Amino acid sequence: MLNSKRHGKLAAVTVMAATALAITSCGSSDSATPSAGGTGSAAAAEPVTITVHTFGGGANFGYKKAVETWNAAHPNIQVKYQNLTDRFEDVYLPQLLQKLQAGSGTGDIVGIDEGAMGLMKARPQFFTDLAPYGLDSRKSDFPAAKWDNGINKDGKLFALGTDIGGMGMCYRKDLLEKAGLPSERDEVTKLWPDWASFMETGKKFQAANPGKGAPKFLDGPNTLYNVVLSQEAPKNGNIAYFDTGNQLVIDKNPAIKTSFDTVKSYSEAGLTAKLASFTPEWNAAIKKGGFAVMGCPAWMLGVISGNAGDEGKGKWDVAGVPGGAGNWGGSYLAVPAQSKHPKEAAEVLNYLTGKEGHVMAFQEAQAFPSSLSGQQDPAVADMKNEFFSDAPTGKIFGDSVKDLLPVFLGEKHAQVKTAAEKVLEGMDKGSIPYGEAWTKFIEAGTKAAG
Repeated sequence: MLNSKRHGKLAAVTVMAATALAITSCGSSDSATPSAGGTGSAAAAEPVTITVHTFGGGANFGYKKAVETWNAAHPNIQVKYQNLTDRFEDVYLPQLLQKLQAGSGTGDIVGIDEGAMGLMKARPQFFTDLAPYGLDSRKSDFPAAKWDNGINKDGKLFALGTDIGGMGMCYRKDLLEKAGLPSERDEVTKLWPDWASFMETGKKFQAANPGKGAPKFLDGPNTLYNVVLSQEAPKNGNIAYFDTGNQLVIDKNPAIKTSFDTVKSYSEAGLTAKLASFTPEWNAAIKKGGFAVMGCPAWMLGVISGNAGDEGKGKWDVAGVPGGAGNWGGSYLAVPAQSKHPKEAAEVLNYLTGKEGHVMAFQEAQAFPSSLSGQQDPAVADMKNEFFSDAPTGKIFGDSVKDLLPVFLGEKHAQVKTAAEKVLEGMDKGSIPYGEAWTKFIEAGTKAAG
């Protein structure tokens, strides 16, 4: 999940042989299904409440139905689900880190955006090793890169993947039609095979929407920047702000400069609504039709539908991305070491990251499964999204993730990303002159990296 979108010592875990055998049985995606008969985890000696903390706008992680299903089948292990904020990097992550360092205040299970996984992997003392609870048997359920990112610096499994952020372009059909442009998804995809064509489409749209108060072509700098970076990073060593030695390369990586320059060109052309992502103004513009097009990793569909409400149904659709696919975002679940119920939390985590949890999250929030079994399930692969004009989102996002390569994200990726994108927002709104923005962008990222 994107968005914009985490010292104590880990106590040793002692597990009796009989308990270990029982928990190991929940290791596969099939066994993640809750027991309707009230057996298994429902036979726990003492009723416990497992709190799940996540982040994200709109439908966020998409766990409402999954939690209801679990709770109905497990009266002795009840899940309390709380989505804390729609802003990950500058709200959720700092608060999570404070709670981890304090040794109290986190959920029993916490969501972590992929951008902060480097930070969390470097701090194994904060998290429970999931292997004693049988979750290390889940390795074959995930692509290698998604699995490996859940292994900390001590070689322990501490997190399992939720979604993956395959890419599309979401657009308002009615706004394109009013501008005299095609609105059917196949024709819209043909409008912009590359970013040069996308720019020309934007200029045509803006020419048909002059004047103050008219809708803009794009929402703002953040989504455009991250879509382009998701495409450029694999072309430049599969790195973003840091190289694989964890050295800052914000000023050296061509992927960063290309992404920055792309945002600058669209801003200078007057094609953005100058909206920072995941702000009240951005949320309102989604609902009111303040812009026509935005970059859409799969999880963004849940954000849009959640903000647009029922009146947005059928006005939105999903087309292809200029220049090909990319991956932006995707999240993980982990059990903090401070949880008083790590065994039960591991069971719930196993369920939410299993096939059934993944499928329900996609149905609810378009959080495209990172698990292979979830991707292949007909409920995902054949999914058509009614809100988005019956777009075949299962196929669109399934195709977009087939050949993705993992991009290395350094330990301080989230901090650098937040600081750098604040400069993009300032440039787009006019508080930072275009001629000074690149220098300030580098300075902000360097300062955030420490």
